[in-house]
Amino acid sequence: MRRPSPTLLLLPLALSLAGCGNLERISRVGRAPEMSPVANPTADPAWRPVSMPMPAPQEAPAVANSLWRPGSRTFLRDQRAAQVGDVITVLVSIQDEAQLQNRTQRARQGGDKLGLPQVFGMQTRWLPRGASPESLLETSGGQTSDGNGTVKRVETVTLRLAATVTQVLPNGNLVVGGRQEVRVNAELRELAVQGVIRPQDIASDNTIKHDRLAEARIAYGGRGTLSDLQQPRYGQQLLDAILPF
Repeated sequence: MRRPSPTLLLLPLALSLAGCGNLERISRVGRAPEMSPVANPTADPAWRPVSMPMPAPQEAPAVANSLWRPGSRTFLRDQRAAQVGDVITVLVSIQDEAQLQNRTQRARQGGDKLGLPQVFGMQTRWLPRGASPESLLETSGGQTSDGNGTVKRVETVTLRLAATVTQVLPNGNLVVGGRQEVRVNAELRELAVQGVIRPQDIASDNTIKHDRLAEARIAYGGRGTLSDLQQPRYGQQLLDAILPF
């Protein structure tokens, strides 16, 4: 009998590693995760222009003999972000705490009894010998259910992130987006922010709070040794997805 070649034996293993995305983890064994290069946010394949409802355009009225220009916020030059490419600091301060507790209890008991003591005097002919017509059918049942669920979540994220204006909408609102990466030893922490802001909400020091972002997308996570250990293995994730029980 011909023995299979070692290449054929290693092929399923290689395919499984590639399919699970483990090649990237194996390639950085003993090394810290590499940081992504600084790049134009609009060059990301996942970036899409934002389209939102806009009011009808209005022309600024002409004002003669006036130092005040319509639309200006100060007589001096405004240092706050206003054009594509300007940088603005986003203050992320999330303190989310929720606690839910639900409990449902249900119990039910039931019983039925059926008998035919007299049926025109013919009950003895219809029933086998020894059968009692007074207790032809008797049923009973019981059901009890008890459900208890508790959810407790406490999340705190406090960060400052410099974002870039990627688009100016027709009504003057700004689309901003930015990413930040911090590597500590072998763990790489990533923060990404994207949303739409109003120029009026920008503070004098060119900062804005995260709760002023419309359509905000804030992601905070990481890559590295600790993140790999906190995630279930791929086989376990697959079984959790396909097992019905």
